[in-house]
Amino acid sequence: MRTLLFNCNLILPDAIRAGCVLVEDGHIAQVCFDRSKVSADRSIDLGGRYLAPGFVELHSHGAGGADFMDGTVEAFATACDTLLRHGTTTLLPTTLAASAEEIYRSIDAFRAARAALEGESLNLHGLHMEGPYLNVEQCGAIDPKYIRDPDPEEYEAFLEYGRGAIKRWTLAVERPGADRFADALMREGVLPSLGHSNAEYSQVVPAFAHGVTHVTHLYSSMSTITRRNGFRHSGVLESAFCIPDMTVEIIADGCHLPPELLNMVWRFKGAARVALTCDSMRCAGQDVTESILGSLENGQRVIIEDGVAKLPDRTAFAGSIATDDRLVRVMTEQAGVPLHEAVRMMTLTPAEIIGLGDRKGSIEVGKEADLVCFDDEVNVTGVMVGGRGLVGLLK
Repeated sequence: MRTLLFNCNLILPDAIRAGCVLVEDGHIAQVCFDRSKVSADRSIDLGGRYLAPGFVELHSHGAGGADFMDGTVEAFATACDTLLRHGTTTLLPTTLAASAEEIYRSIDAFRAARAALEGESLNLHGLHMEGPYLNVEQCGAIDPKYIRDPDPEEYEAFLEYGRGAIKRWTLAVERPGADRFADALMREGVLPSLGHSNAEYSQVVPAFAHGVTHVTHLYSSMSTITRRNGFRHSGVLESAFCIPDMTVEIIADGCHLPPELLNMVWRFKGAARVALTCDSMRCAGQDVTESILGSLENGQRVIIEDGVAKLPDRTAFAGSIATDDRLVRVMTEQAGVPLHEAVRMMTLTPAEIIGLGDRKGSIEVGKEADLVCFDDEVNVTGVMVGGRGLVGLLK
């Protein structure tokens, strides 16, 4: 079946152009700017809307009332369905620092969900493990009782058990043994990511050499410049700007960072080094005032107000309630970023960060037909995953 998507504005990595896309066997077979030169078995008129690559989400804890730490296929299905309807086509479900038993359960649940949802939902690329090897002083909304130093016996067991399932792991590089842990992650093809950390520049530079090339939710739960005996010392935040090839992700919900900082990160690092992330929790896509961060049995109660999740004492945010379409909307409408650049940070850049840039993240011939259609206000009206879908969601 050759399906032609026409009458749309194609969001390419460096421009937006009116054109059409031919999809065949789950891949993009042709990108053209003259419909008369394409033959197809069926044609879908997108009504002048935008057609973008499917959103690639590197960091989400859940949505639709479900958290990935719930440890069930049903929870994965609920969260994935919610995120998919908002344009996410590739996802790294994210765990929190937890007991060893919960971590093993999360790996089992991920594998079961990936098998059960294959061909029916978005792409579950792999797990993102957020902890437990973090800095308790930068725990944010993570329960400090589960934070600990890297233990080779423990993490080698996790890595062996999670081989093929774990794709990213956030750690604090100043913890004893962190370099050895990062080396183990690199050996297993897992992306080491720097976050929930009090590290200084002198610690980040060698960690970068050990493969810690990405920063988890820039500005959130990390050290910044400090002063000792009159001398200033750069933290994780400044290190991310000072190391040119270090990539970062930003929670662009309009709450975690104000528009001027979102714009500054984009201008300073460039769209090829910045990924947007929702870092969503279970209540993303819901209209509620309270929720639970983490598993239902061991998670923490949070409150929802001002468009964001907070700890009950309001001392810190507890994750966002945003979906990926909101991130693109905030970046364009509030942070003043051109639409094609905002979309790149939600598609090609995160795909490249996790090694999928040759398959996903841009509208190019040969890439998988993961596509999202939306209007001028970035309201999603259709989603295609591997050539499936789109028609039923058009309005």
